[in-house]
Amino acid sequence: MSTLPPNHRNMMRSTENTVNMAAPKVCKAAVASKSNMSSKTKNGKPRTKTQMHRRSRTGCYICRLRRKKCDEGSPNCTACKHLGLQCEYKRPMWWSNADARRSHKEEIKMIIKRKKLSEKSAAHSIKTSVTSSPPGLTHSLPTSATFSDPLDRTRSASIDSHFSNGFNFNSPPSEYTPFGAVMHPEMMFGSYSPYEIDVKTERQMFVNDVPTLRESHISTFSTYQPPPPVGTVLSTPFEGEWTEQIVQERKESLSEETLNMNFFDFSHGPSTDTRQIQIELEENDQQLLDHFIQYVLPTIFPILESNQHGSVSSDLILPALQSNSAYLHCCLSIAAQHLKSYANVTGDEIDQDIMRHRYATIFALCEALKKDENHQQILEATLGLIFFQCIVGRFDDELLDIPWHQHFQAAISLVQKLNLPQIVSSPTECPTQTPFNMTLTSWIDILGATMKGRSPTFAHTYREKHLSQLNPNLGLRELMGCEDRVMYLISEIACLESLKQDGMDDFTLCQHVSALGEQLTLTEINESGPKMPFNANGSLSPKQLSRNMTAAFRLAARIYLCSLVPGFTHNQVSPVNLLDKLTHVLQHIPSGPSGFDRNLVWVYLIGGSVSLPGSTFRAFFEDRLAQLGDLASYGSIGRVASVLHEVWLQNDNLSVANTPGSTAPESALPNIHWRDVMQMKGWDFLLL
Repeated sequence: MSTLPPNHRNMMRSTENTVNMAAPKVCKAAVASKSNMSSKTKNGKPRTKTQMHRRSRTGCYICRLRRKKCDEGSPNCTACKHLGLQCEYKRPMWWSNADARRSHKEEIKMIIKRKKLSEKSAAHSIKTSVTSSPPGLTHSLPTSATFSDPLDRTRSASIDSHFSNGFNFNSPPSEYTPFGAVMHPEMMFGSYSPYEIDVKTERQMFVNDVPTLRESHISTFSTYQPPPPVGTVLSTPFEGEWTEQIVQERKESLSEETLNMNFFDFSHGPSTDTRQIQIELEENDQQLLDHFIQYVLPTIFPILESNQHGSVSSDLILPALQSNSAYLHCCLSIAAQHLKSYANVTGDEIDQDIMRHRYATIFALCEALKKDENHQQILEATLGLIFFQCIVGRFDDELLDIPWHQHFQAAISLVQKLNLPQIVSSPTECPTQTPFNMTLTSWIDILGATMKGRSPTFAHTYREKHLSQLNPNLGLRELMGCEDRVMYLISEIACLESLKQDGMDDFTLCQHVSALGEQLTLTEINESGPKMPFNANGSLSPKQLSRNMTAAFRLAARIYLCSLVPGFTHNQVSPVNLLDKLTHVLQHIPSGPSGFDRNLVWVYLIGGSVSLPGSTFRAFFEDRLAQLGDLASYGSIGRVASVLHEVWLQNDNLSVANTPGSTAPESALPNIHWRDVMQMKGWDFLLL
């Protein structure tokens, strides 16, 4: 049934008749010209040049898959830009697989279908608001993407209308009153023209956790009140607890940063779903792969997953499993290690699986290095050998393995061959995407340098990034939670410790300690105190989580810096106060199996190593281990627990032995460094 008045329908019919009357003349002319051309051919005078369509071989693979003409725009063609797809001119991995191509084509069809439906609904709303007598409040269809918190996405608003009697879910409940009826604007304001306010709404569509369609709408709202100046805090028309709660939820949800699914360059093609993995393996290895995907994969890079700046499974792990044999064997070896620790599987068979795939990984890397090709894949597998041990390794693992820092020497060489430090620290231009392998390398390089008591390999790069105004970020906050500036200063503290070991005099050392302390203070500007990283609706706030973790790393960095001062002991007032503040901040970071304690291993190491018997930090740490359950027995969190327990045991025994009859003041009692304890026990851990 038509929604237009009768007089409007008559006008439209008359317009259609006018158009149809003129149309036959054009058609007759076209038919006549076509008959003349064909007649020339029948009279024995064929065309001298045959017009043939030449297919382009340089169009993008998305248009070739759709069998559509590509305008070959750079960097994205018009068709891909319109659909929000990633335009690929290089041959993608899924092109050689018929099933993958078919699946990819079906996904594109669904995107096109949804695109047309959204455009059709938007056009319908515009047509309704323009042609109906009472003017509508909005010229576009509000969607569930208007608000960012999950509660609002469960319902969609209807098209606003002056005559709509439906219940408004976005306003507080009120009793019915006849004076609340909606009147026509001209009855209230005469011939005054309303103000027009434009509100921009963006929507991102996902298919199997893969970003596809990105839409942007501008809605125009009419109001007879002048709009407030920019920056004015609007007052709520109603008072009460319900209104305050809604306003707080809106404020918190809108304060979250816009997601950028293309933040990292993972050096792979399009995202891969777990159901599309096609790897031919033996039955035993297939079980290891299934265990890796089901149990190990969800524990890798939890901060990256919470920030949603990329999918660990579809953007990084799964594509590498299909294209990188060394990476595949590395993951299978890690799966066997996790199975041994997680399910308490014992025996020679599981150890043989671990060693078999570990040797296969090393062999594949050596062969690739000999050929001097596929440097990205070699670097990817090498970093996997280093980092994955932080997830599944045990402190009592006696199987033969190459130390992490020897693997890292190979990774350093590959990073330099790929010229990654120069790419991320270019003074003239900012890269559109941060190389993920360089970010992961930086994480290992900075905190690994503190493990060995030396300067980070790429310390100069971090120093340039710290001083840069154009491109200061390296993606460390998005990957592991701590702000990049704080991580750069931890690199500087590691350099200072290396200079101290080389014989720097105490006066110069104290000057550098004071300067770095001031730099750490500058990172606290505009930072509020810690609070639980949850919105009012119960969802995780990645922004607040990053603030809390940055505060924890900053306090641990201060403790690390204080330990370099000559005459430092654990009993001094400064480390005791810093440790109390650190314990307070750590209480605001989620705990348990789904928490983020395993991302704070370095913080626990630095803070716990200076804790005293009976301190609140020790009780807090033991409580966090208890909440983790079996997960606290392996990985870096299990290893740091073993290191701290041994440090506490030796320092506490040393303190008791020196107390009776000691003439030295309590503040001058010696302490055993955690690095010395690891060396005595033969532990060569990377605690990330």
